[in-house]
Amino acid sequence: MDMHYLTIVLLGIVEGLTEFLPVSSTGHLILASELLGYDSAQWAMFNVIIQLGAILAVVVLYWRTFWAVAMGLLQGNPVSWRFLRNLVIAFIPAALIGLALHDKIEILLGEPKVVAVALIIGGIAILIIERLIKSATIVGIAEIPLIRVVGIGLIQCISMIPGVSRSGATIMGALTLGVERRTAAEFSFFLAIPTMLGATTLELIKNHDKITTGGVSWFDIGIGFVVSFIVAILVIKWFVGIVSKHGFGPFAWYRIVAGAAALIWLTMK
Repeated sequence: MDMHYLTIVLLGIVEGLTEFLPVSSTGHLILASELLGYDSAQWAMFNVIIQLGAILAVVVLYWRTFWAVAMGLLQGNPVSWRFLRNLVIAFIPAALIGLALHDKIEILLGEPKVVAVALIIGGIAILIIERLIKSATIVGIAEIPLIRVVGIGLIQCISMIPGVSRSGATIMGALTLGVERRTAAEFSFFLAIPTMLGATTLELIKNHDKITTGGVSWFDIGIGFVVSFIVAILVIKWFVGIVSKHGFGPFAWYRIVAGAAALIWLTMK
């Protein structure tokens, strides 16, 4: 396979594998650019846009939920309206802070050592939260109280530091605020939809002219999109099962080991 297309497929796999796991998809894509030795700036927008493939996987897997919510909204069902309200409110902090700090976030995306350190710190934080949080009583996205939704939305903003993990921040934030594991994971999946759509739209507005001139075409993006979509579907099903039975400890230890290995490698190279 041509090296260019091999890179596309590998990045699509990395995105699909890591978008919904609490291990940071952006961080892994940044480290992949260092490991593979390609120009990360050239592929920056590609990495953002193919996230939509993973997001589409959520829509496909949970289409019954979205359909039920849509029908409920039309019928004035209060549960459906609370579901929608919670997603919108949790999304607002990331939208506002993302717009305000976009340029500073772009600078951090070029710092792989930041990713390595964030992976380690995030892994330790997950282990601590898992040990401290013994019980959670809130089941169902529509049942999360508004004040706690605001808290989850604010905590999600920490994930703008590459390596922190958007899904990890929202899931751990939800757990600390009394939401049970499966609901926390699914809320993170659903919240990814407006968050990633917003990030991709902003990236397209600011850098749409760089797609074909930067060596990455719309065809390339399409391949990465499809690969990330297929892989994400498999990962989401597996992840929910693992979390329900074993919690988030395995992902925490993976973060610590991967982050330490990356930091050693980046320091020695």
